[in-house]
Amino acid sequence: MKTTDFDYDLPQERIAQTPVYPRHTSRLLVLNREADTLDHTHFWEIDRYLMPGDLLVINETRVIPARIFAKKLPGGGKAELLLLKKQDDTTWTALVGGKGLKEGRKLAIDQGPDVEVLQVLEGPKRLIRFSEPIEPFFGKVGHVPLPPYIHEHLDDPERYQTVYAREPGSAAAPTAGLHFTPELMHKLEEMGVRFARVDLHVGLDTFAPVNEEDPTEHKIHTEWCELTPETAEIINRTSADGGRIIAVGTTSVRTLETAAQGAKTGDVVAPFSGPTNLFILPGFEFKAVDAMVTNFHLPKSTLLMLVSAFAGRERMLKTYQIAIEEEYRFFSFGDAMLIL
Repeated sequence: MKTTDFDYDLPQERIAQTPVYPRHTSRLLVLNREADTLDHTHFWEIDRYLMPGDLLVINETRVIPARIFAKKLPGGGKAELLLLKKQDDTTWTALVGGKGLKEGRKLAIDQGPDVEVLQVLEGPKRLIRFSEPIEPFFGKVGHVPLPPYIHEHLDDPERYQTVYAREPGSAAAPTAGLHFTPELMHKLEEMGVRFARVDLHVGLDTFAPVNEEDPTEHKIHTEWCELTPETAEIINRTSADGGRIIAVGTTSVRTLETAAQGAKTGDVVAPFSGPTNLFILPGFEFKAVDAMVTNFHLPKSTLLMLVSAFAGRERMLKTYQIAIEEEYRFFSFGDAMLIL
């Protein structure tokens, strides 16, 4: 297995720059693994492929306005912070932009707390400390970070949040969930499909390509996730009753399969809270996920490897080629797949 096995050519015009409105009018490509069929439809019609008793597992993480502009002290030169992970009340791991941001360097944020660089980590990563907690200042100084392949301005930052986002902590959105609207969720609940909520705070490393020739040598990003005892009970009961566990997004897949590793005999998952570095490659044995909703992923990414593990690499790349020919929209603001 080589990283180049997960490469494909994507025309630039297929990368979605803006979200569709309403959200549920995005297109949906349905891949049935058992029947080896493809259906072309729209997300609003996803109920045609679901059954009463199915459980959709959604990630309720909320993207924080983690992009902050600052000035160097002394001198006033420009600097930029992208908050990745909170370590304690005032200490964060961040990506920094700007020269000379070594240990001990001070930064000022207009209408916000001062910052000090505590430690130089790999590449542009730094451990930084604010003079007081930054969260109360997010409304004044924070900007929602969009993926690097999106170049259009987003007028409404809420379009890069799911409608059910609750728990702040992500540097990027769990984008498979962007297609759901309250109306669609109500429609599904009316037919007997239920929702269960998990949390996985998405890191920016989710966009990082695998640069190693052998993907097994890639250091997977670690992300914090939680599956509560209440959610574990719903999932285990659904499975015991014959319902399908359908992960909404690769973040939900990682959370479910992490929680499955500690499951008791007869259960699908166990409660879990903590960091996960689960790397799902072809050959992985799925224990919790029966089906998944997902977007179209970047070439040579860990996310494309994950969906290839679920549906087969050759079939996945063939499906992507058809999606390109059928002019589906790719990546974060793009269209969706349902893999059954």
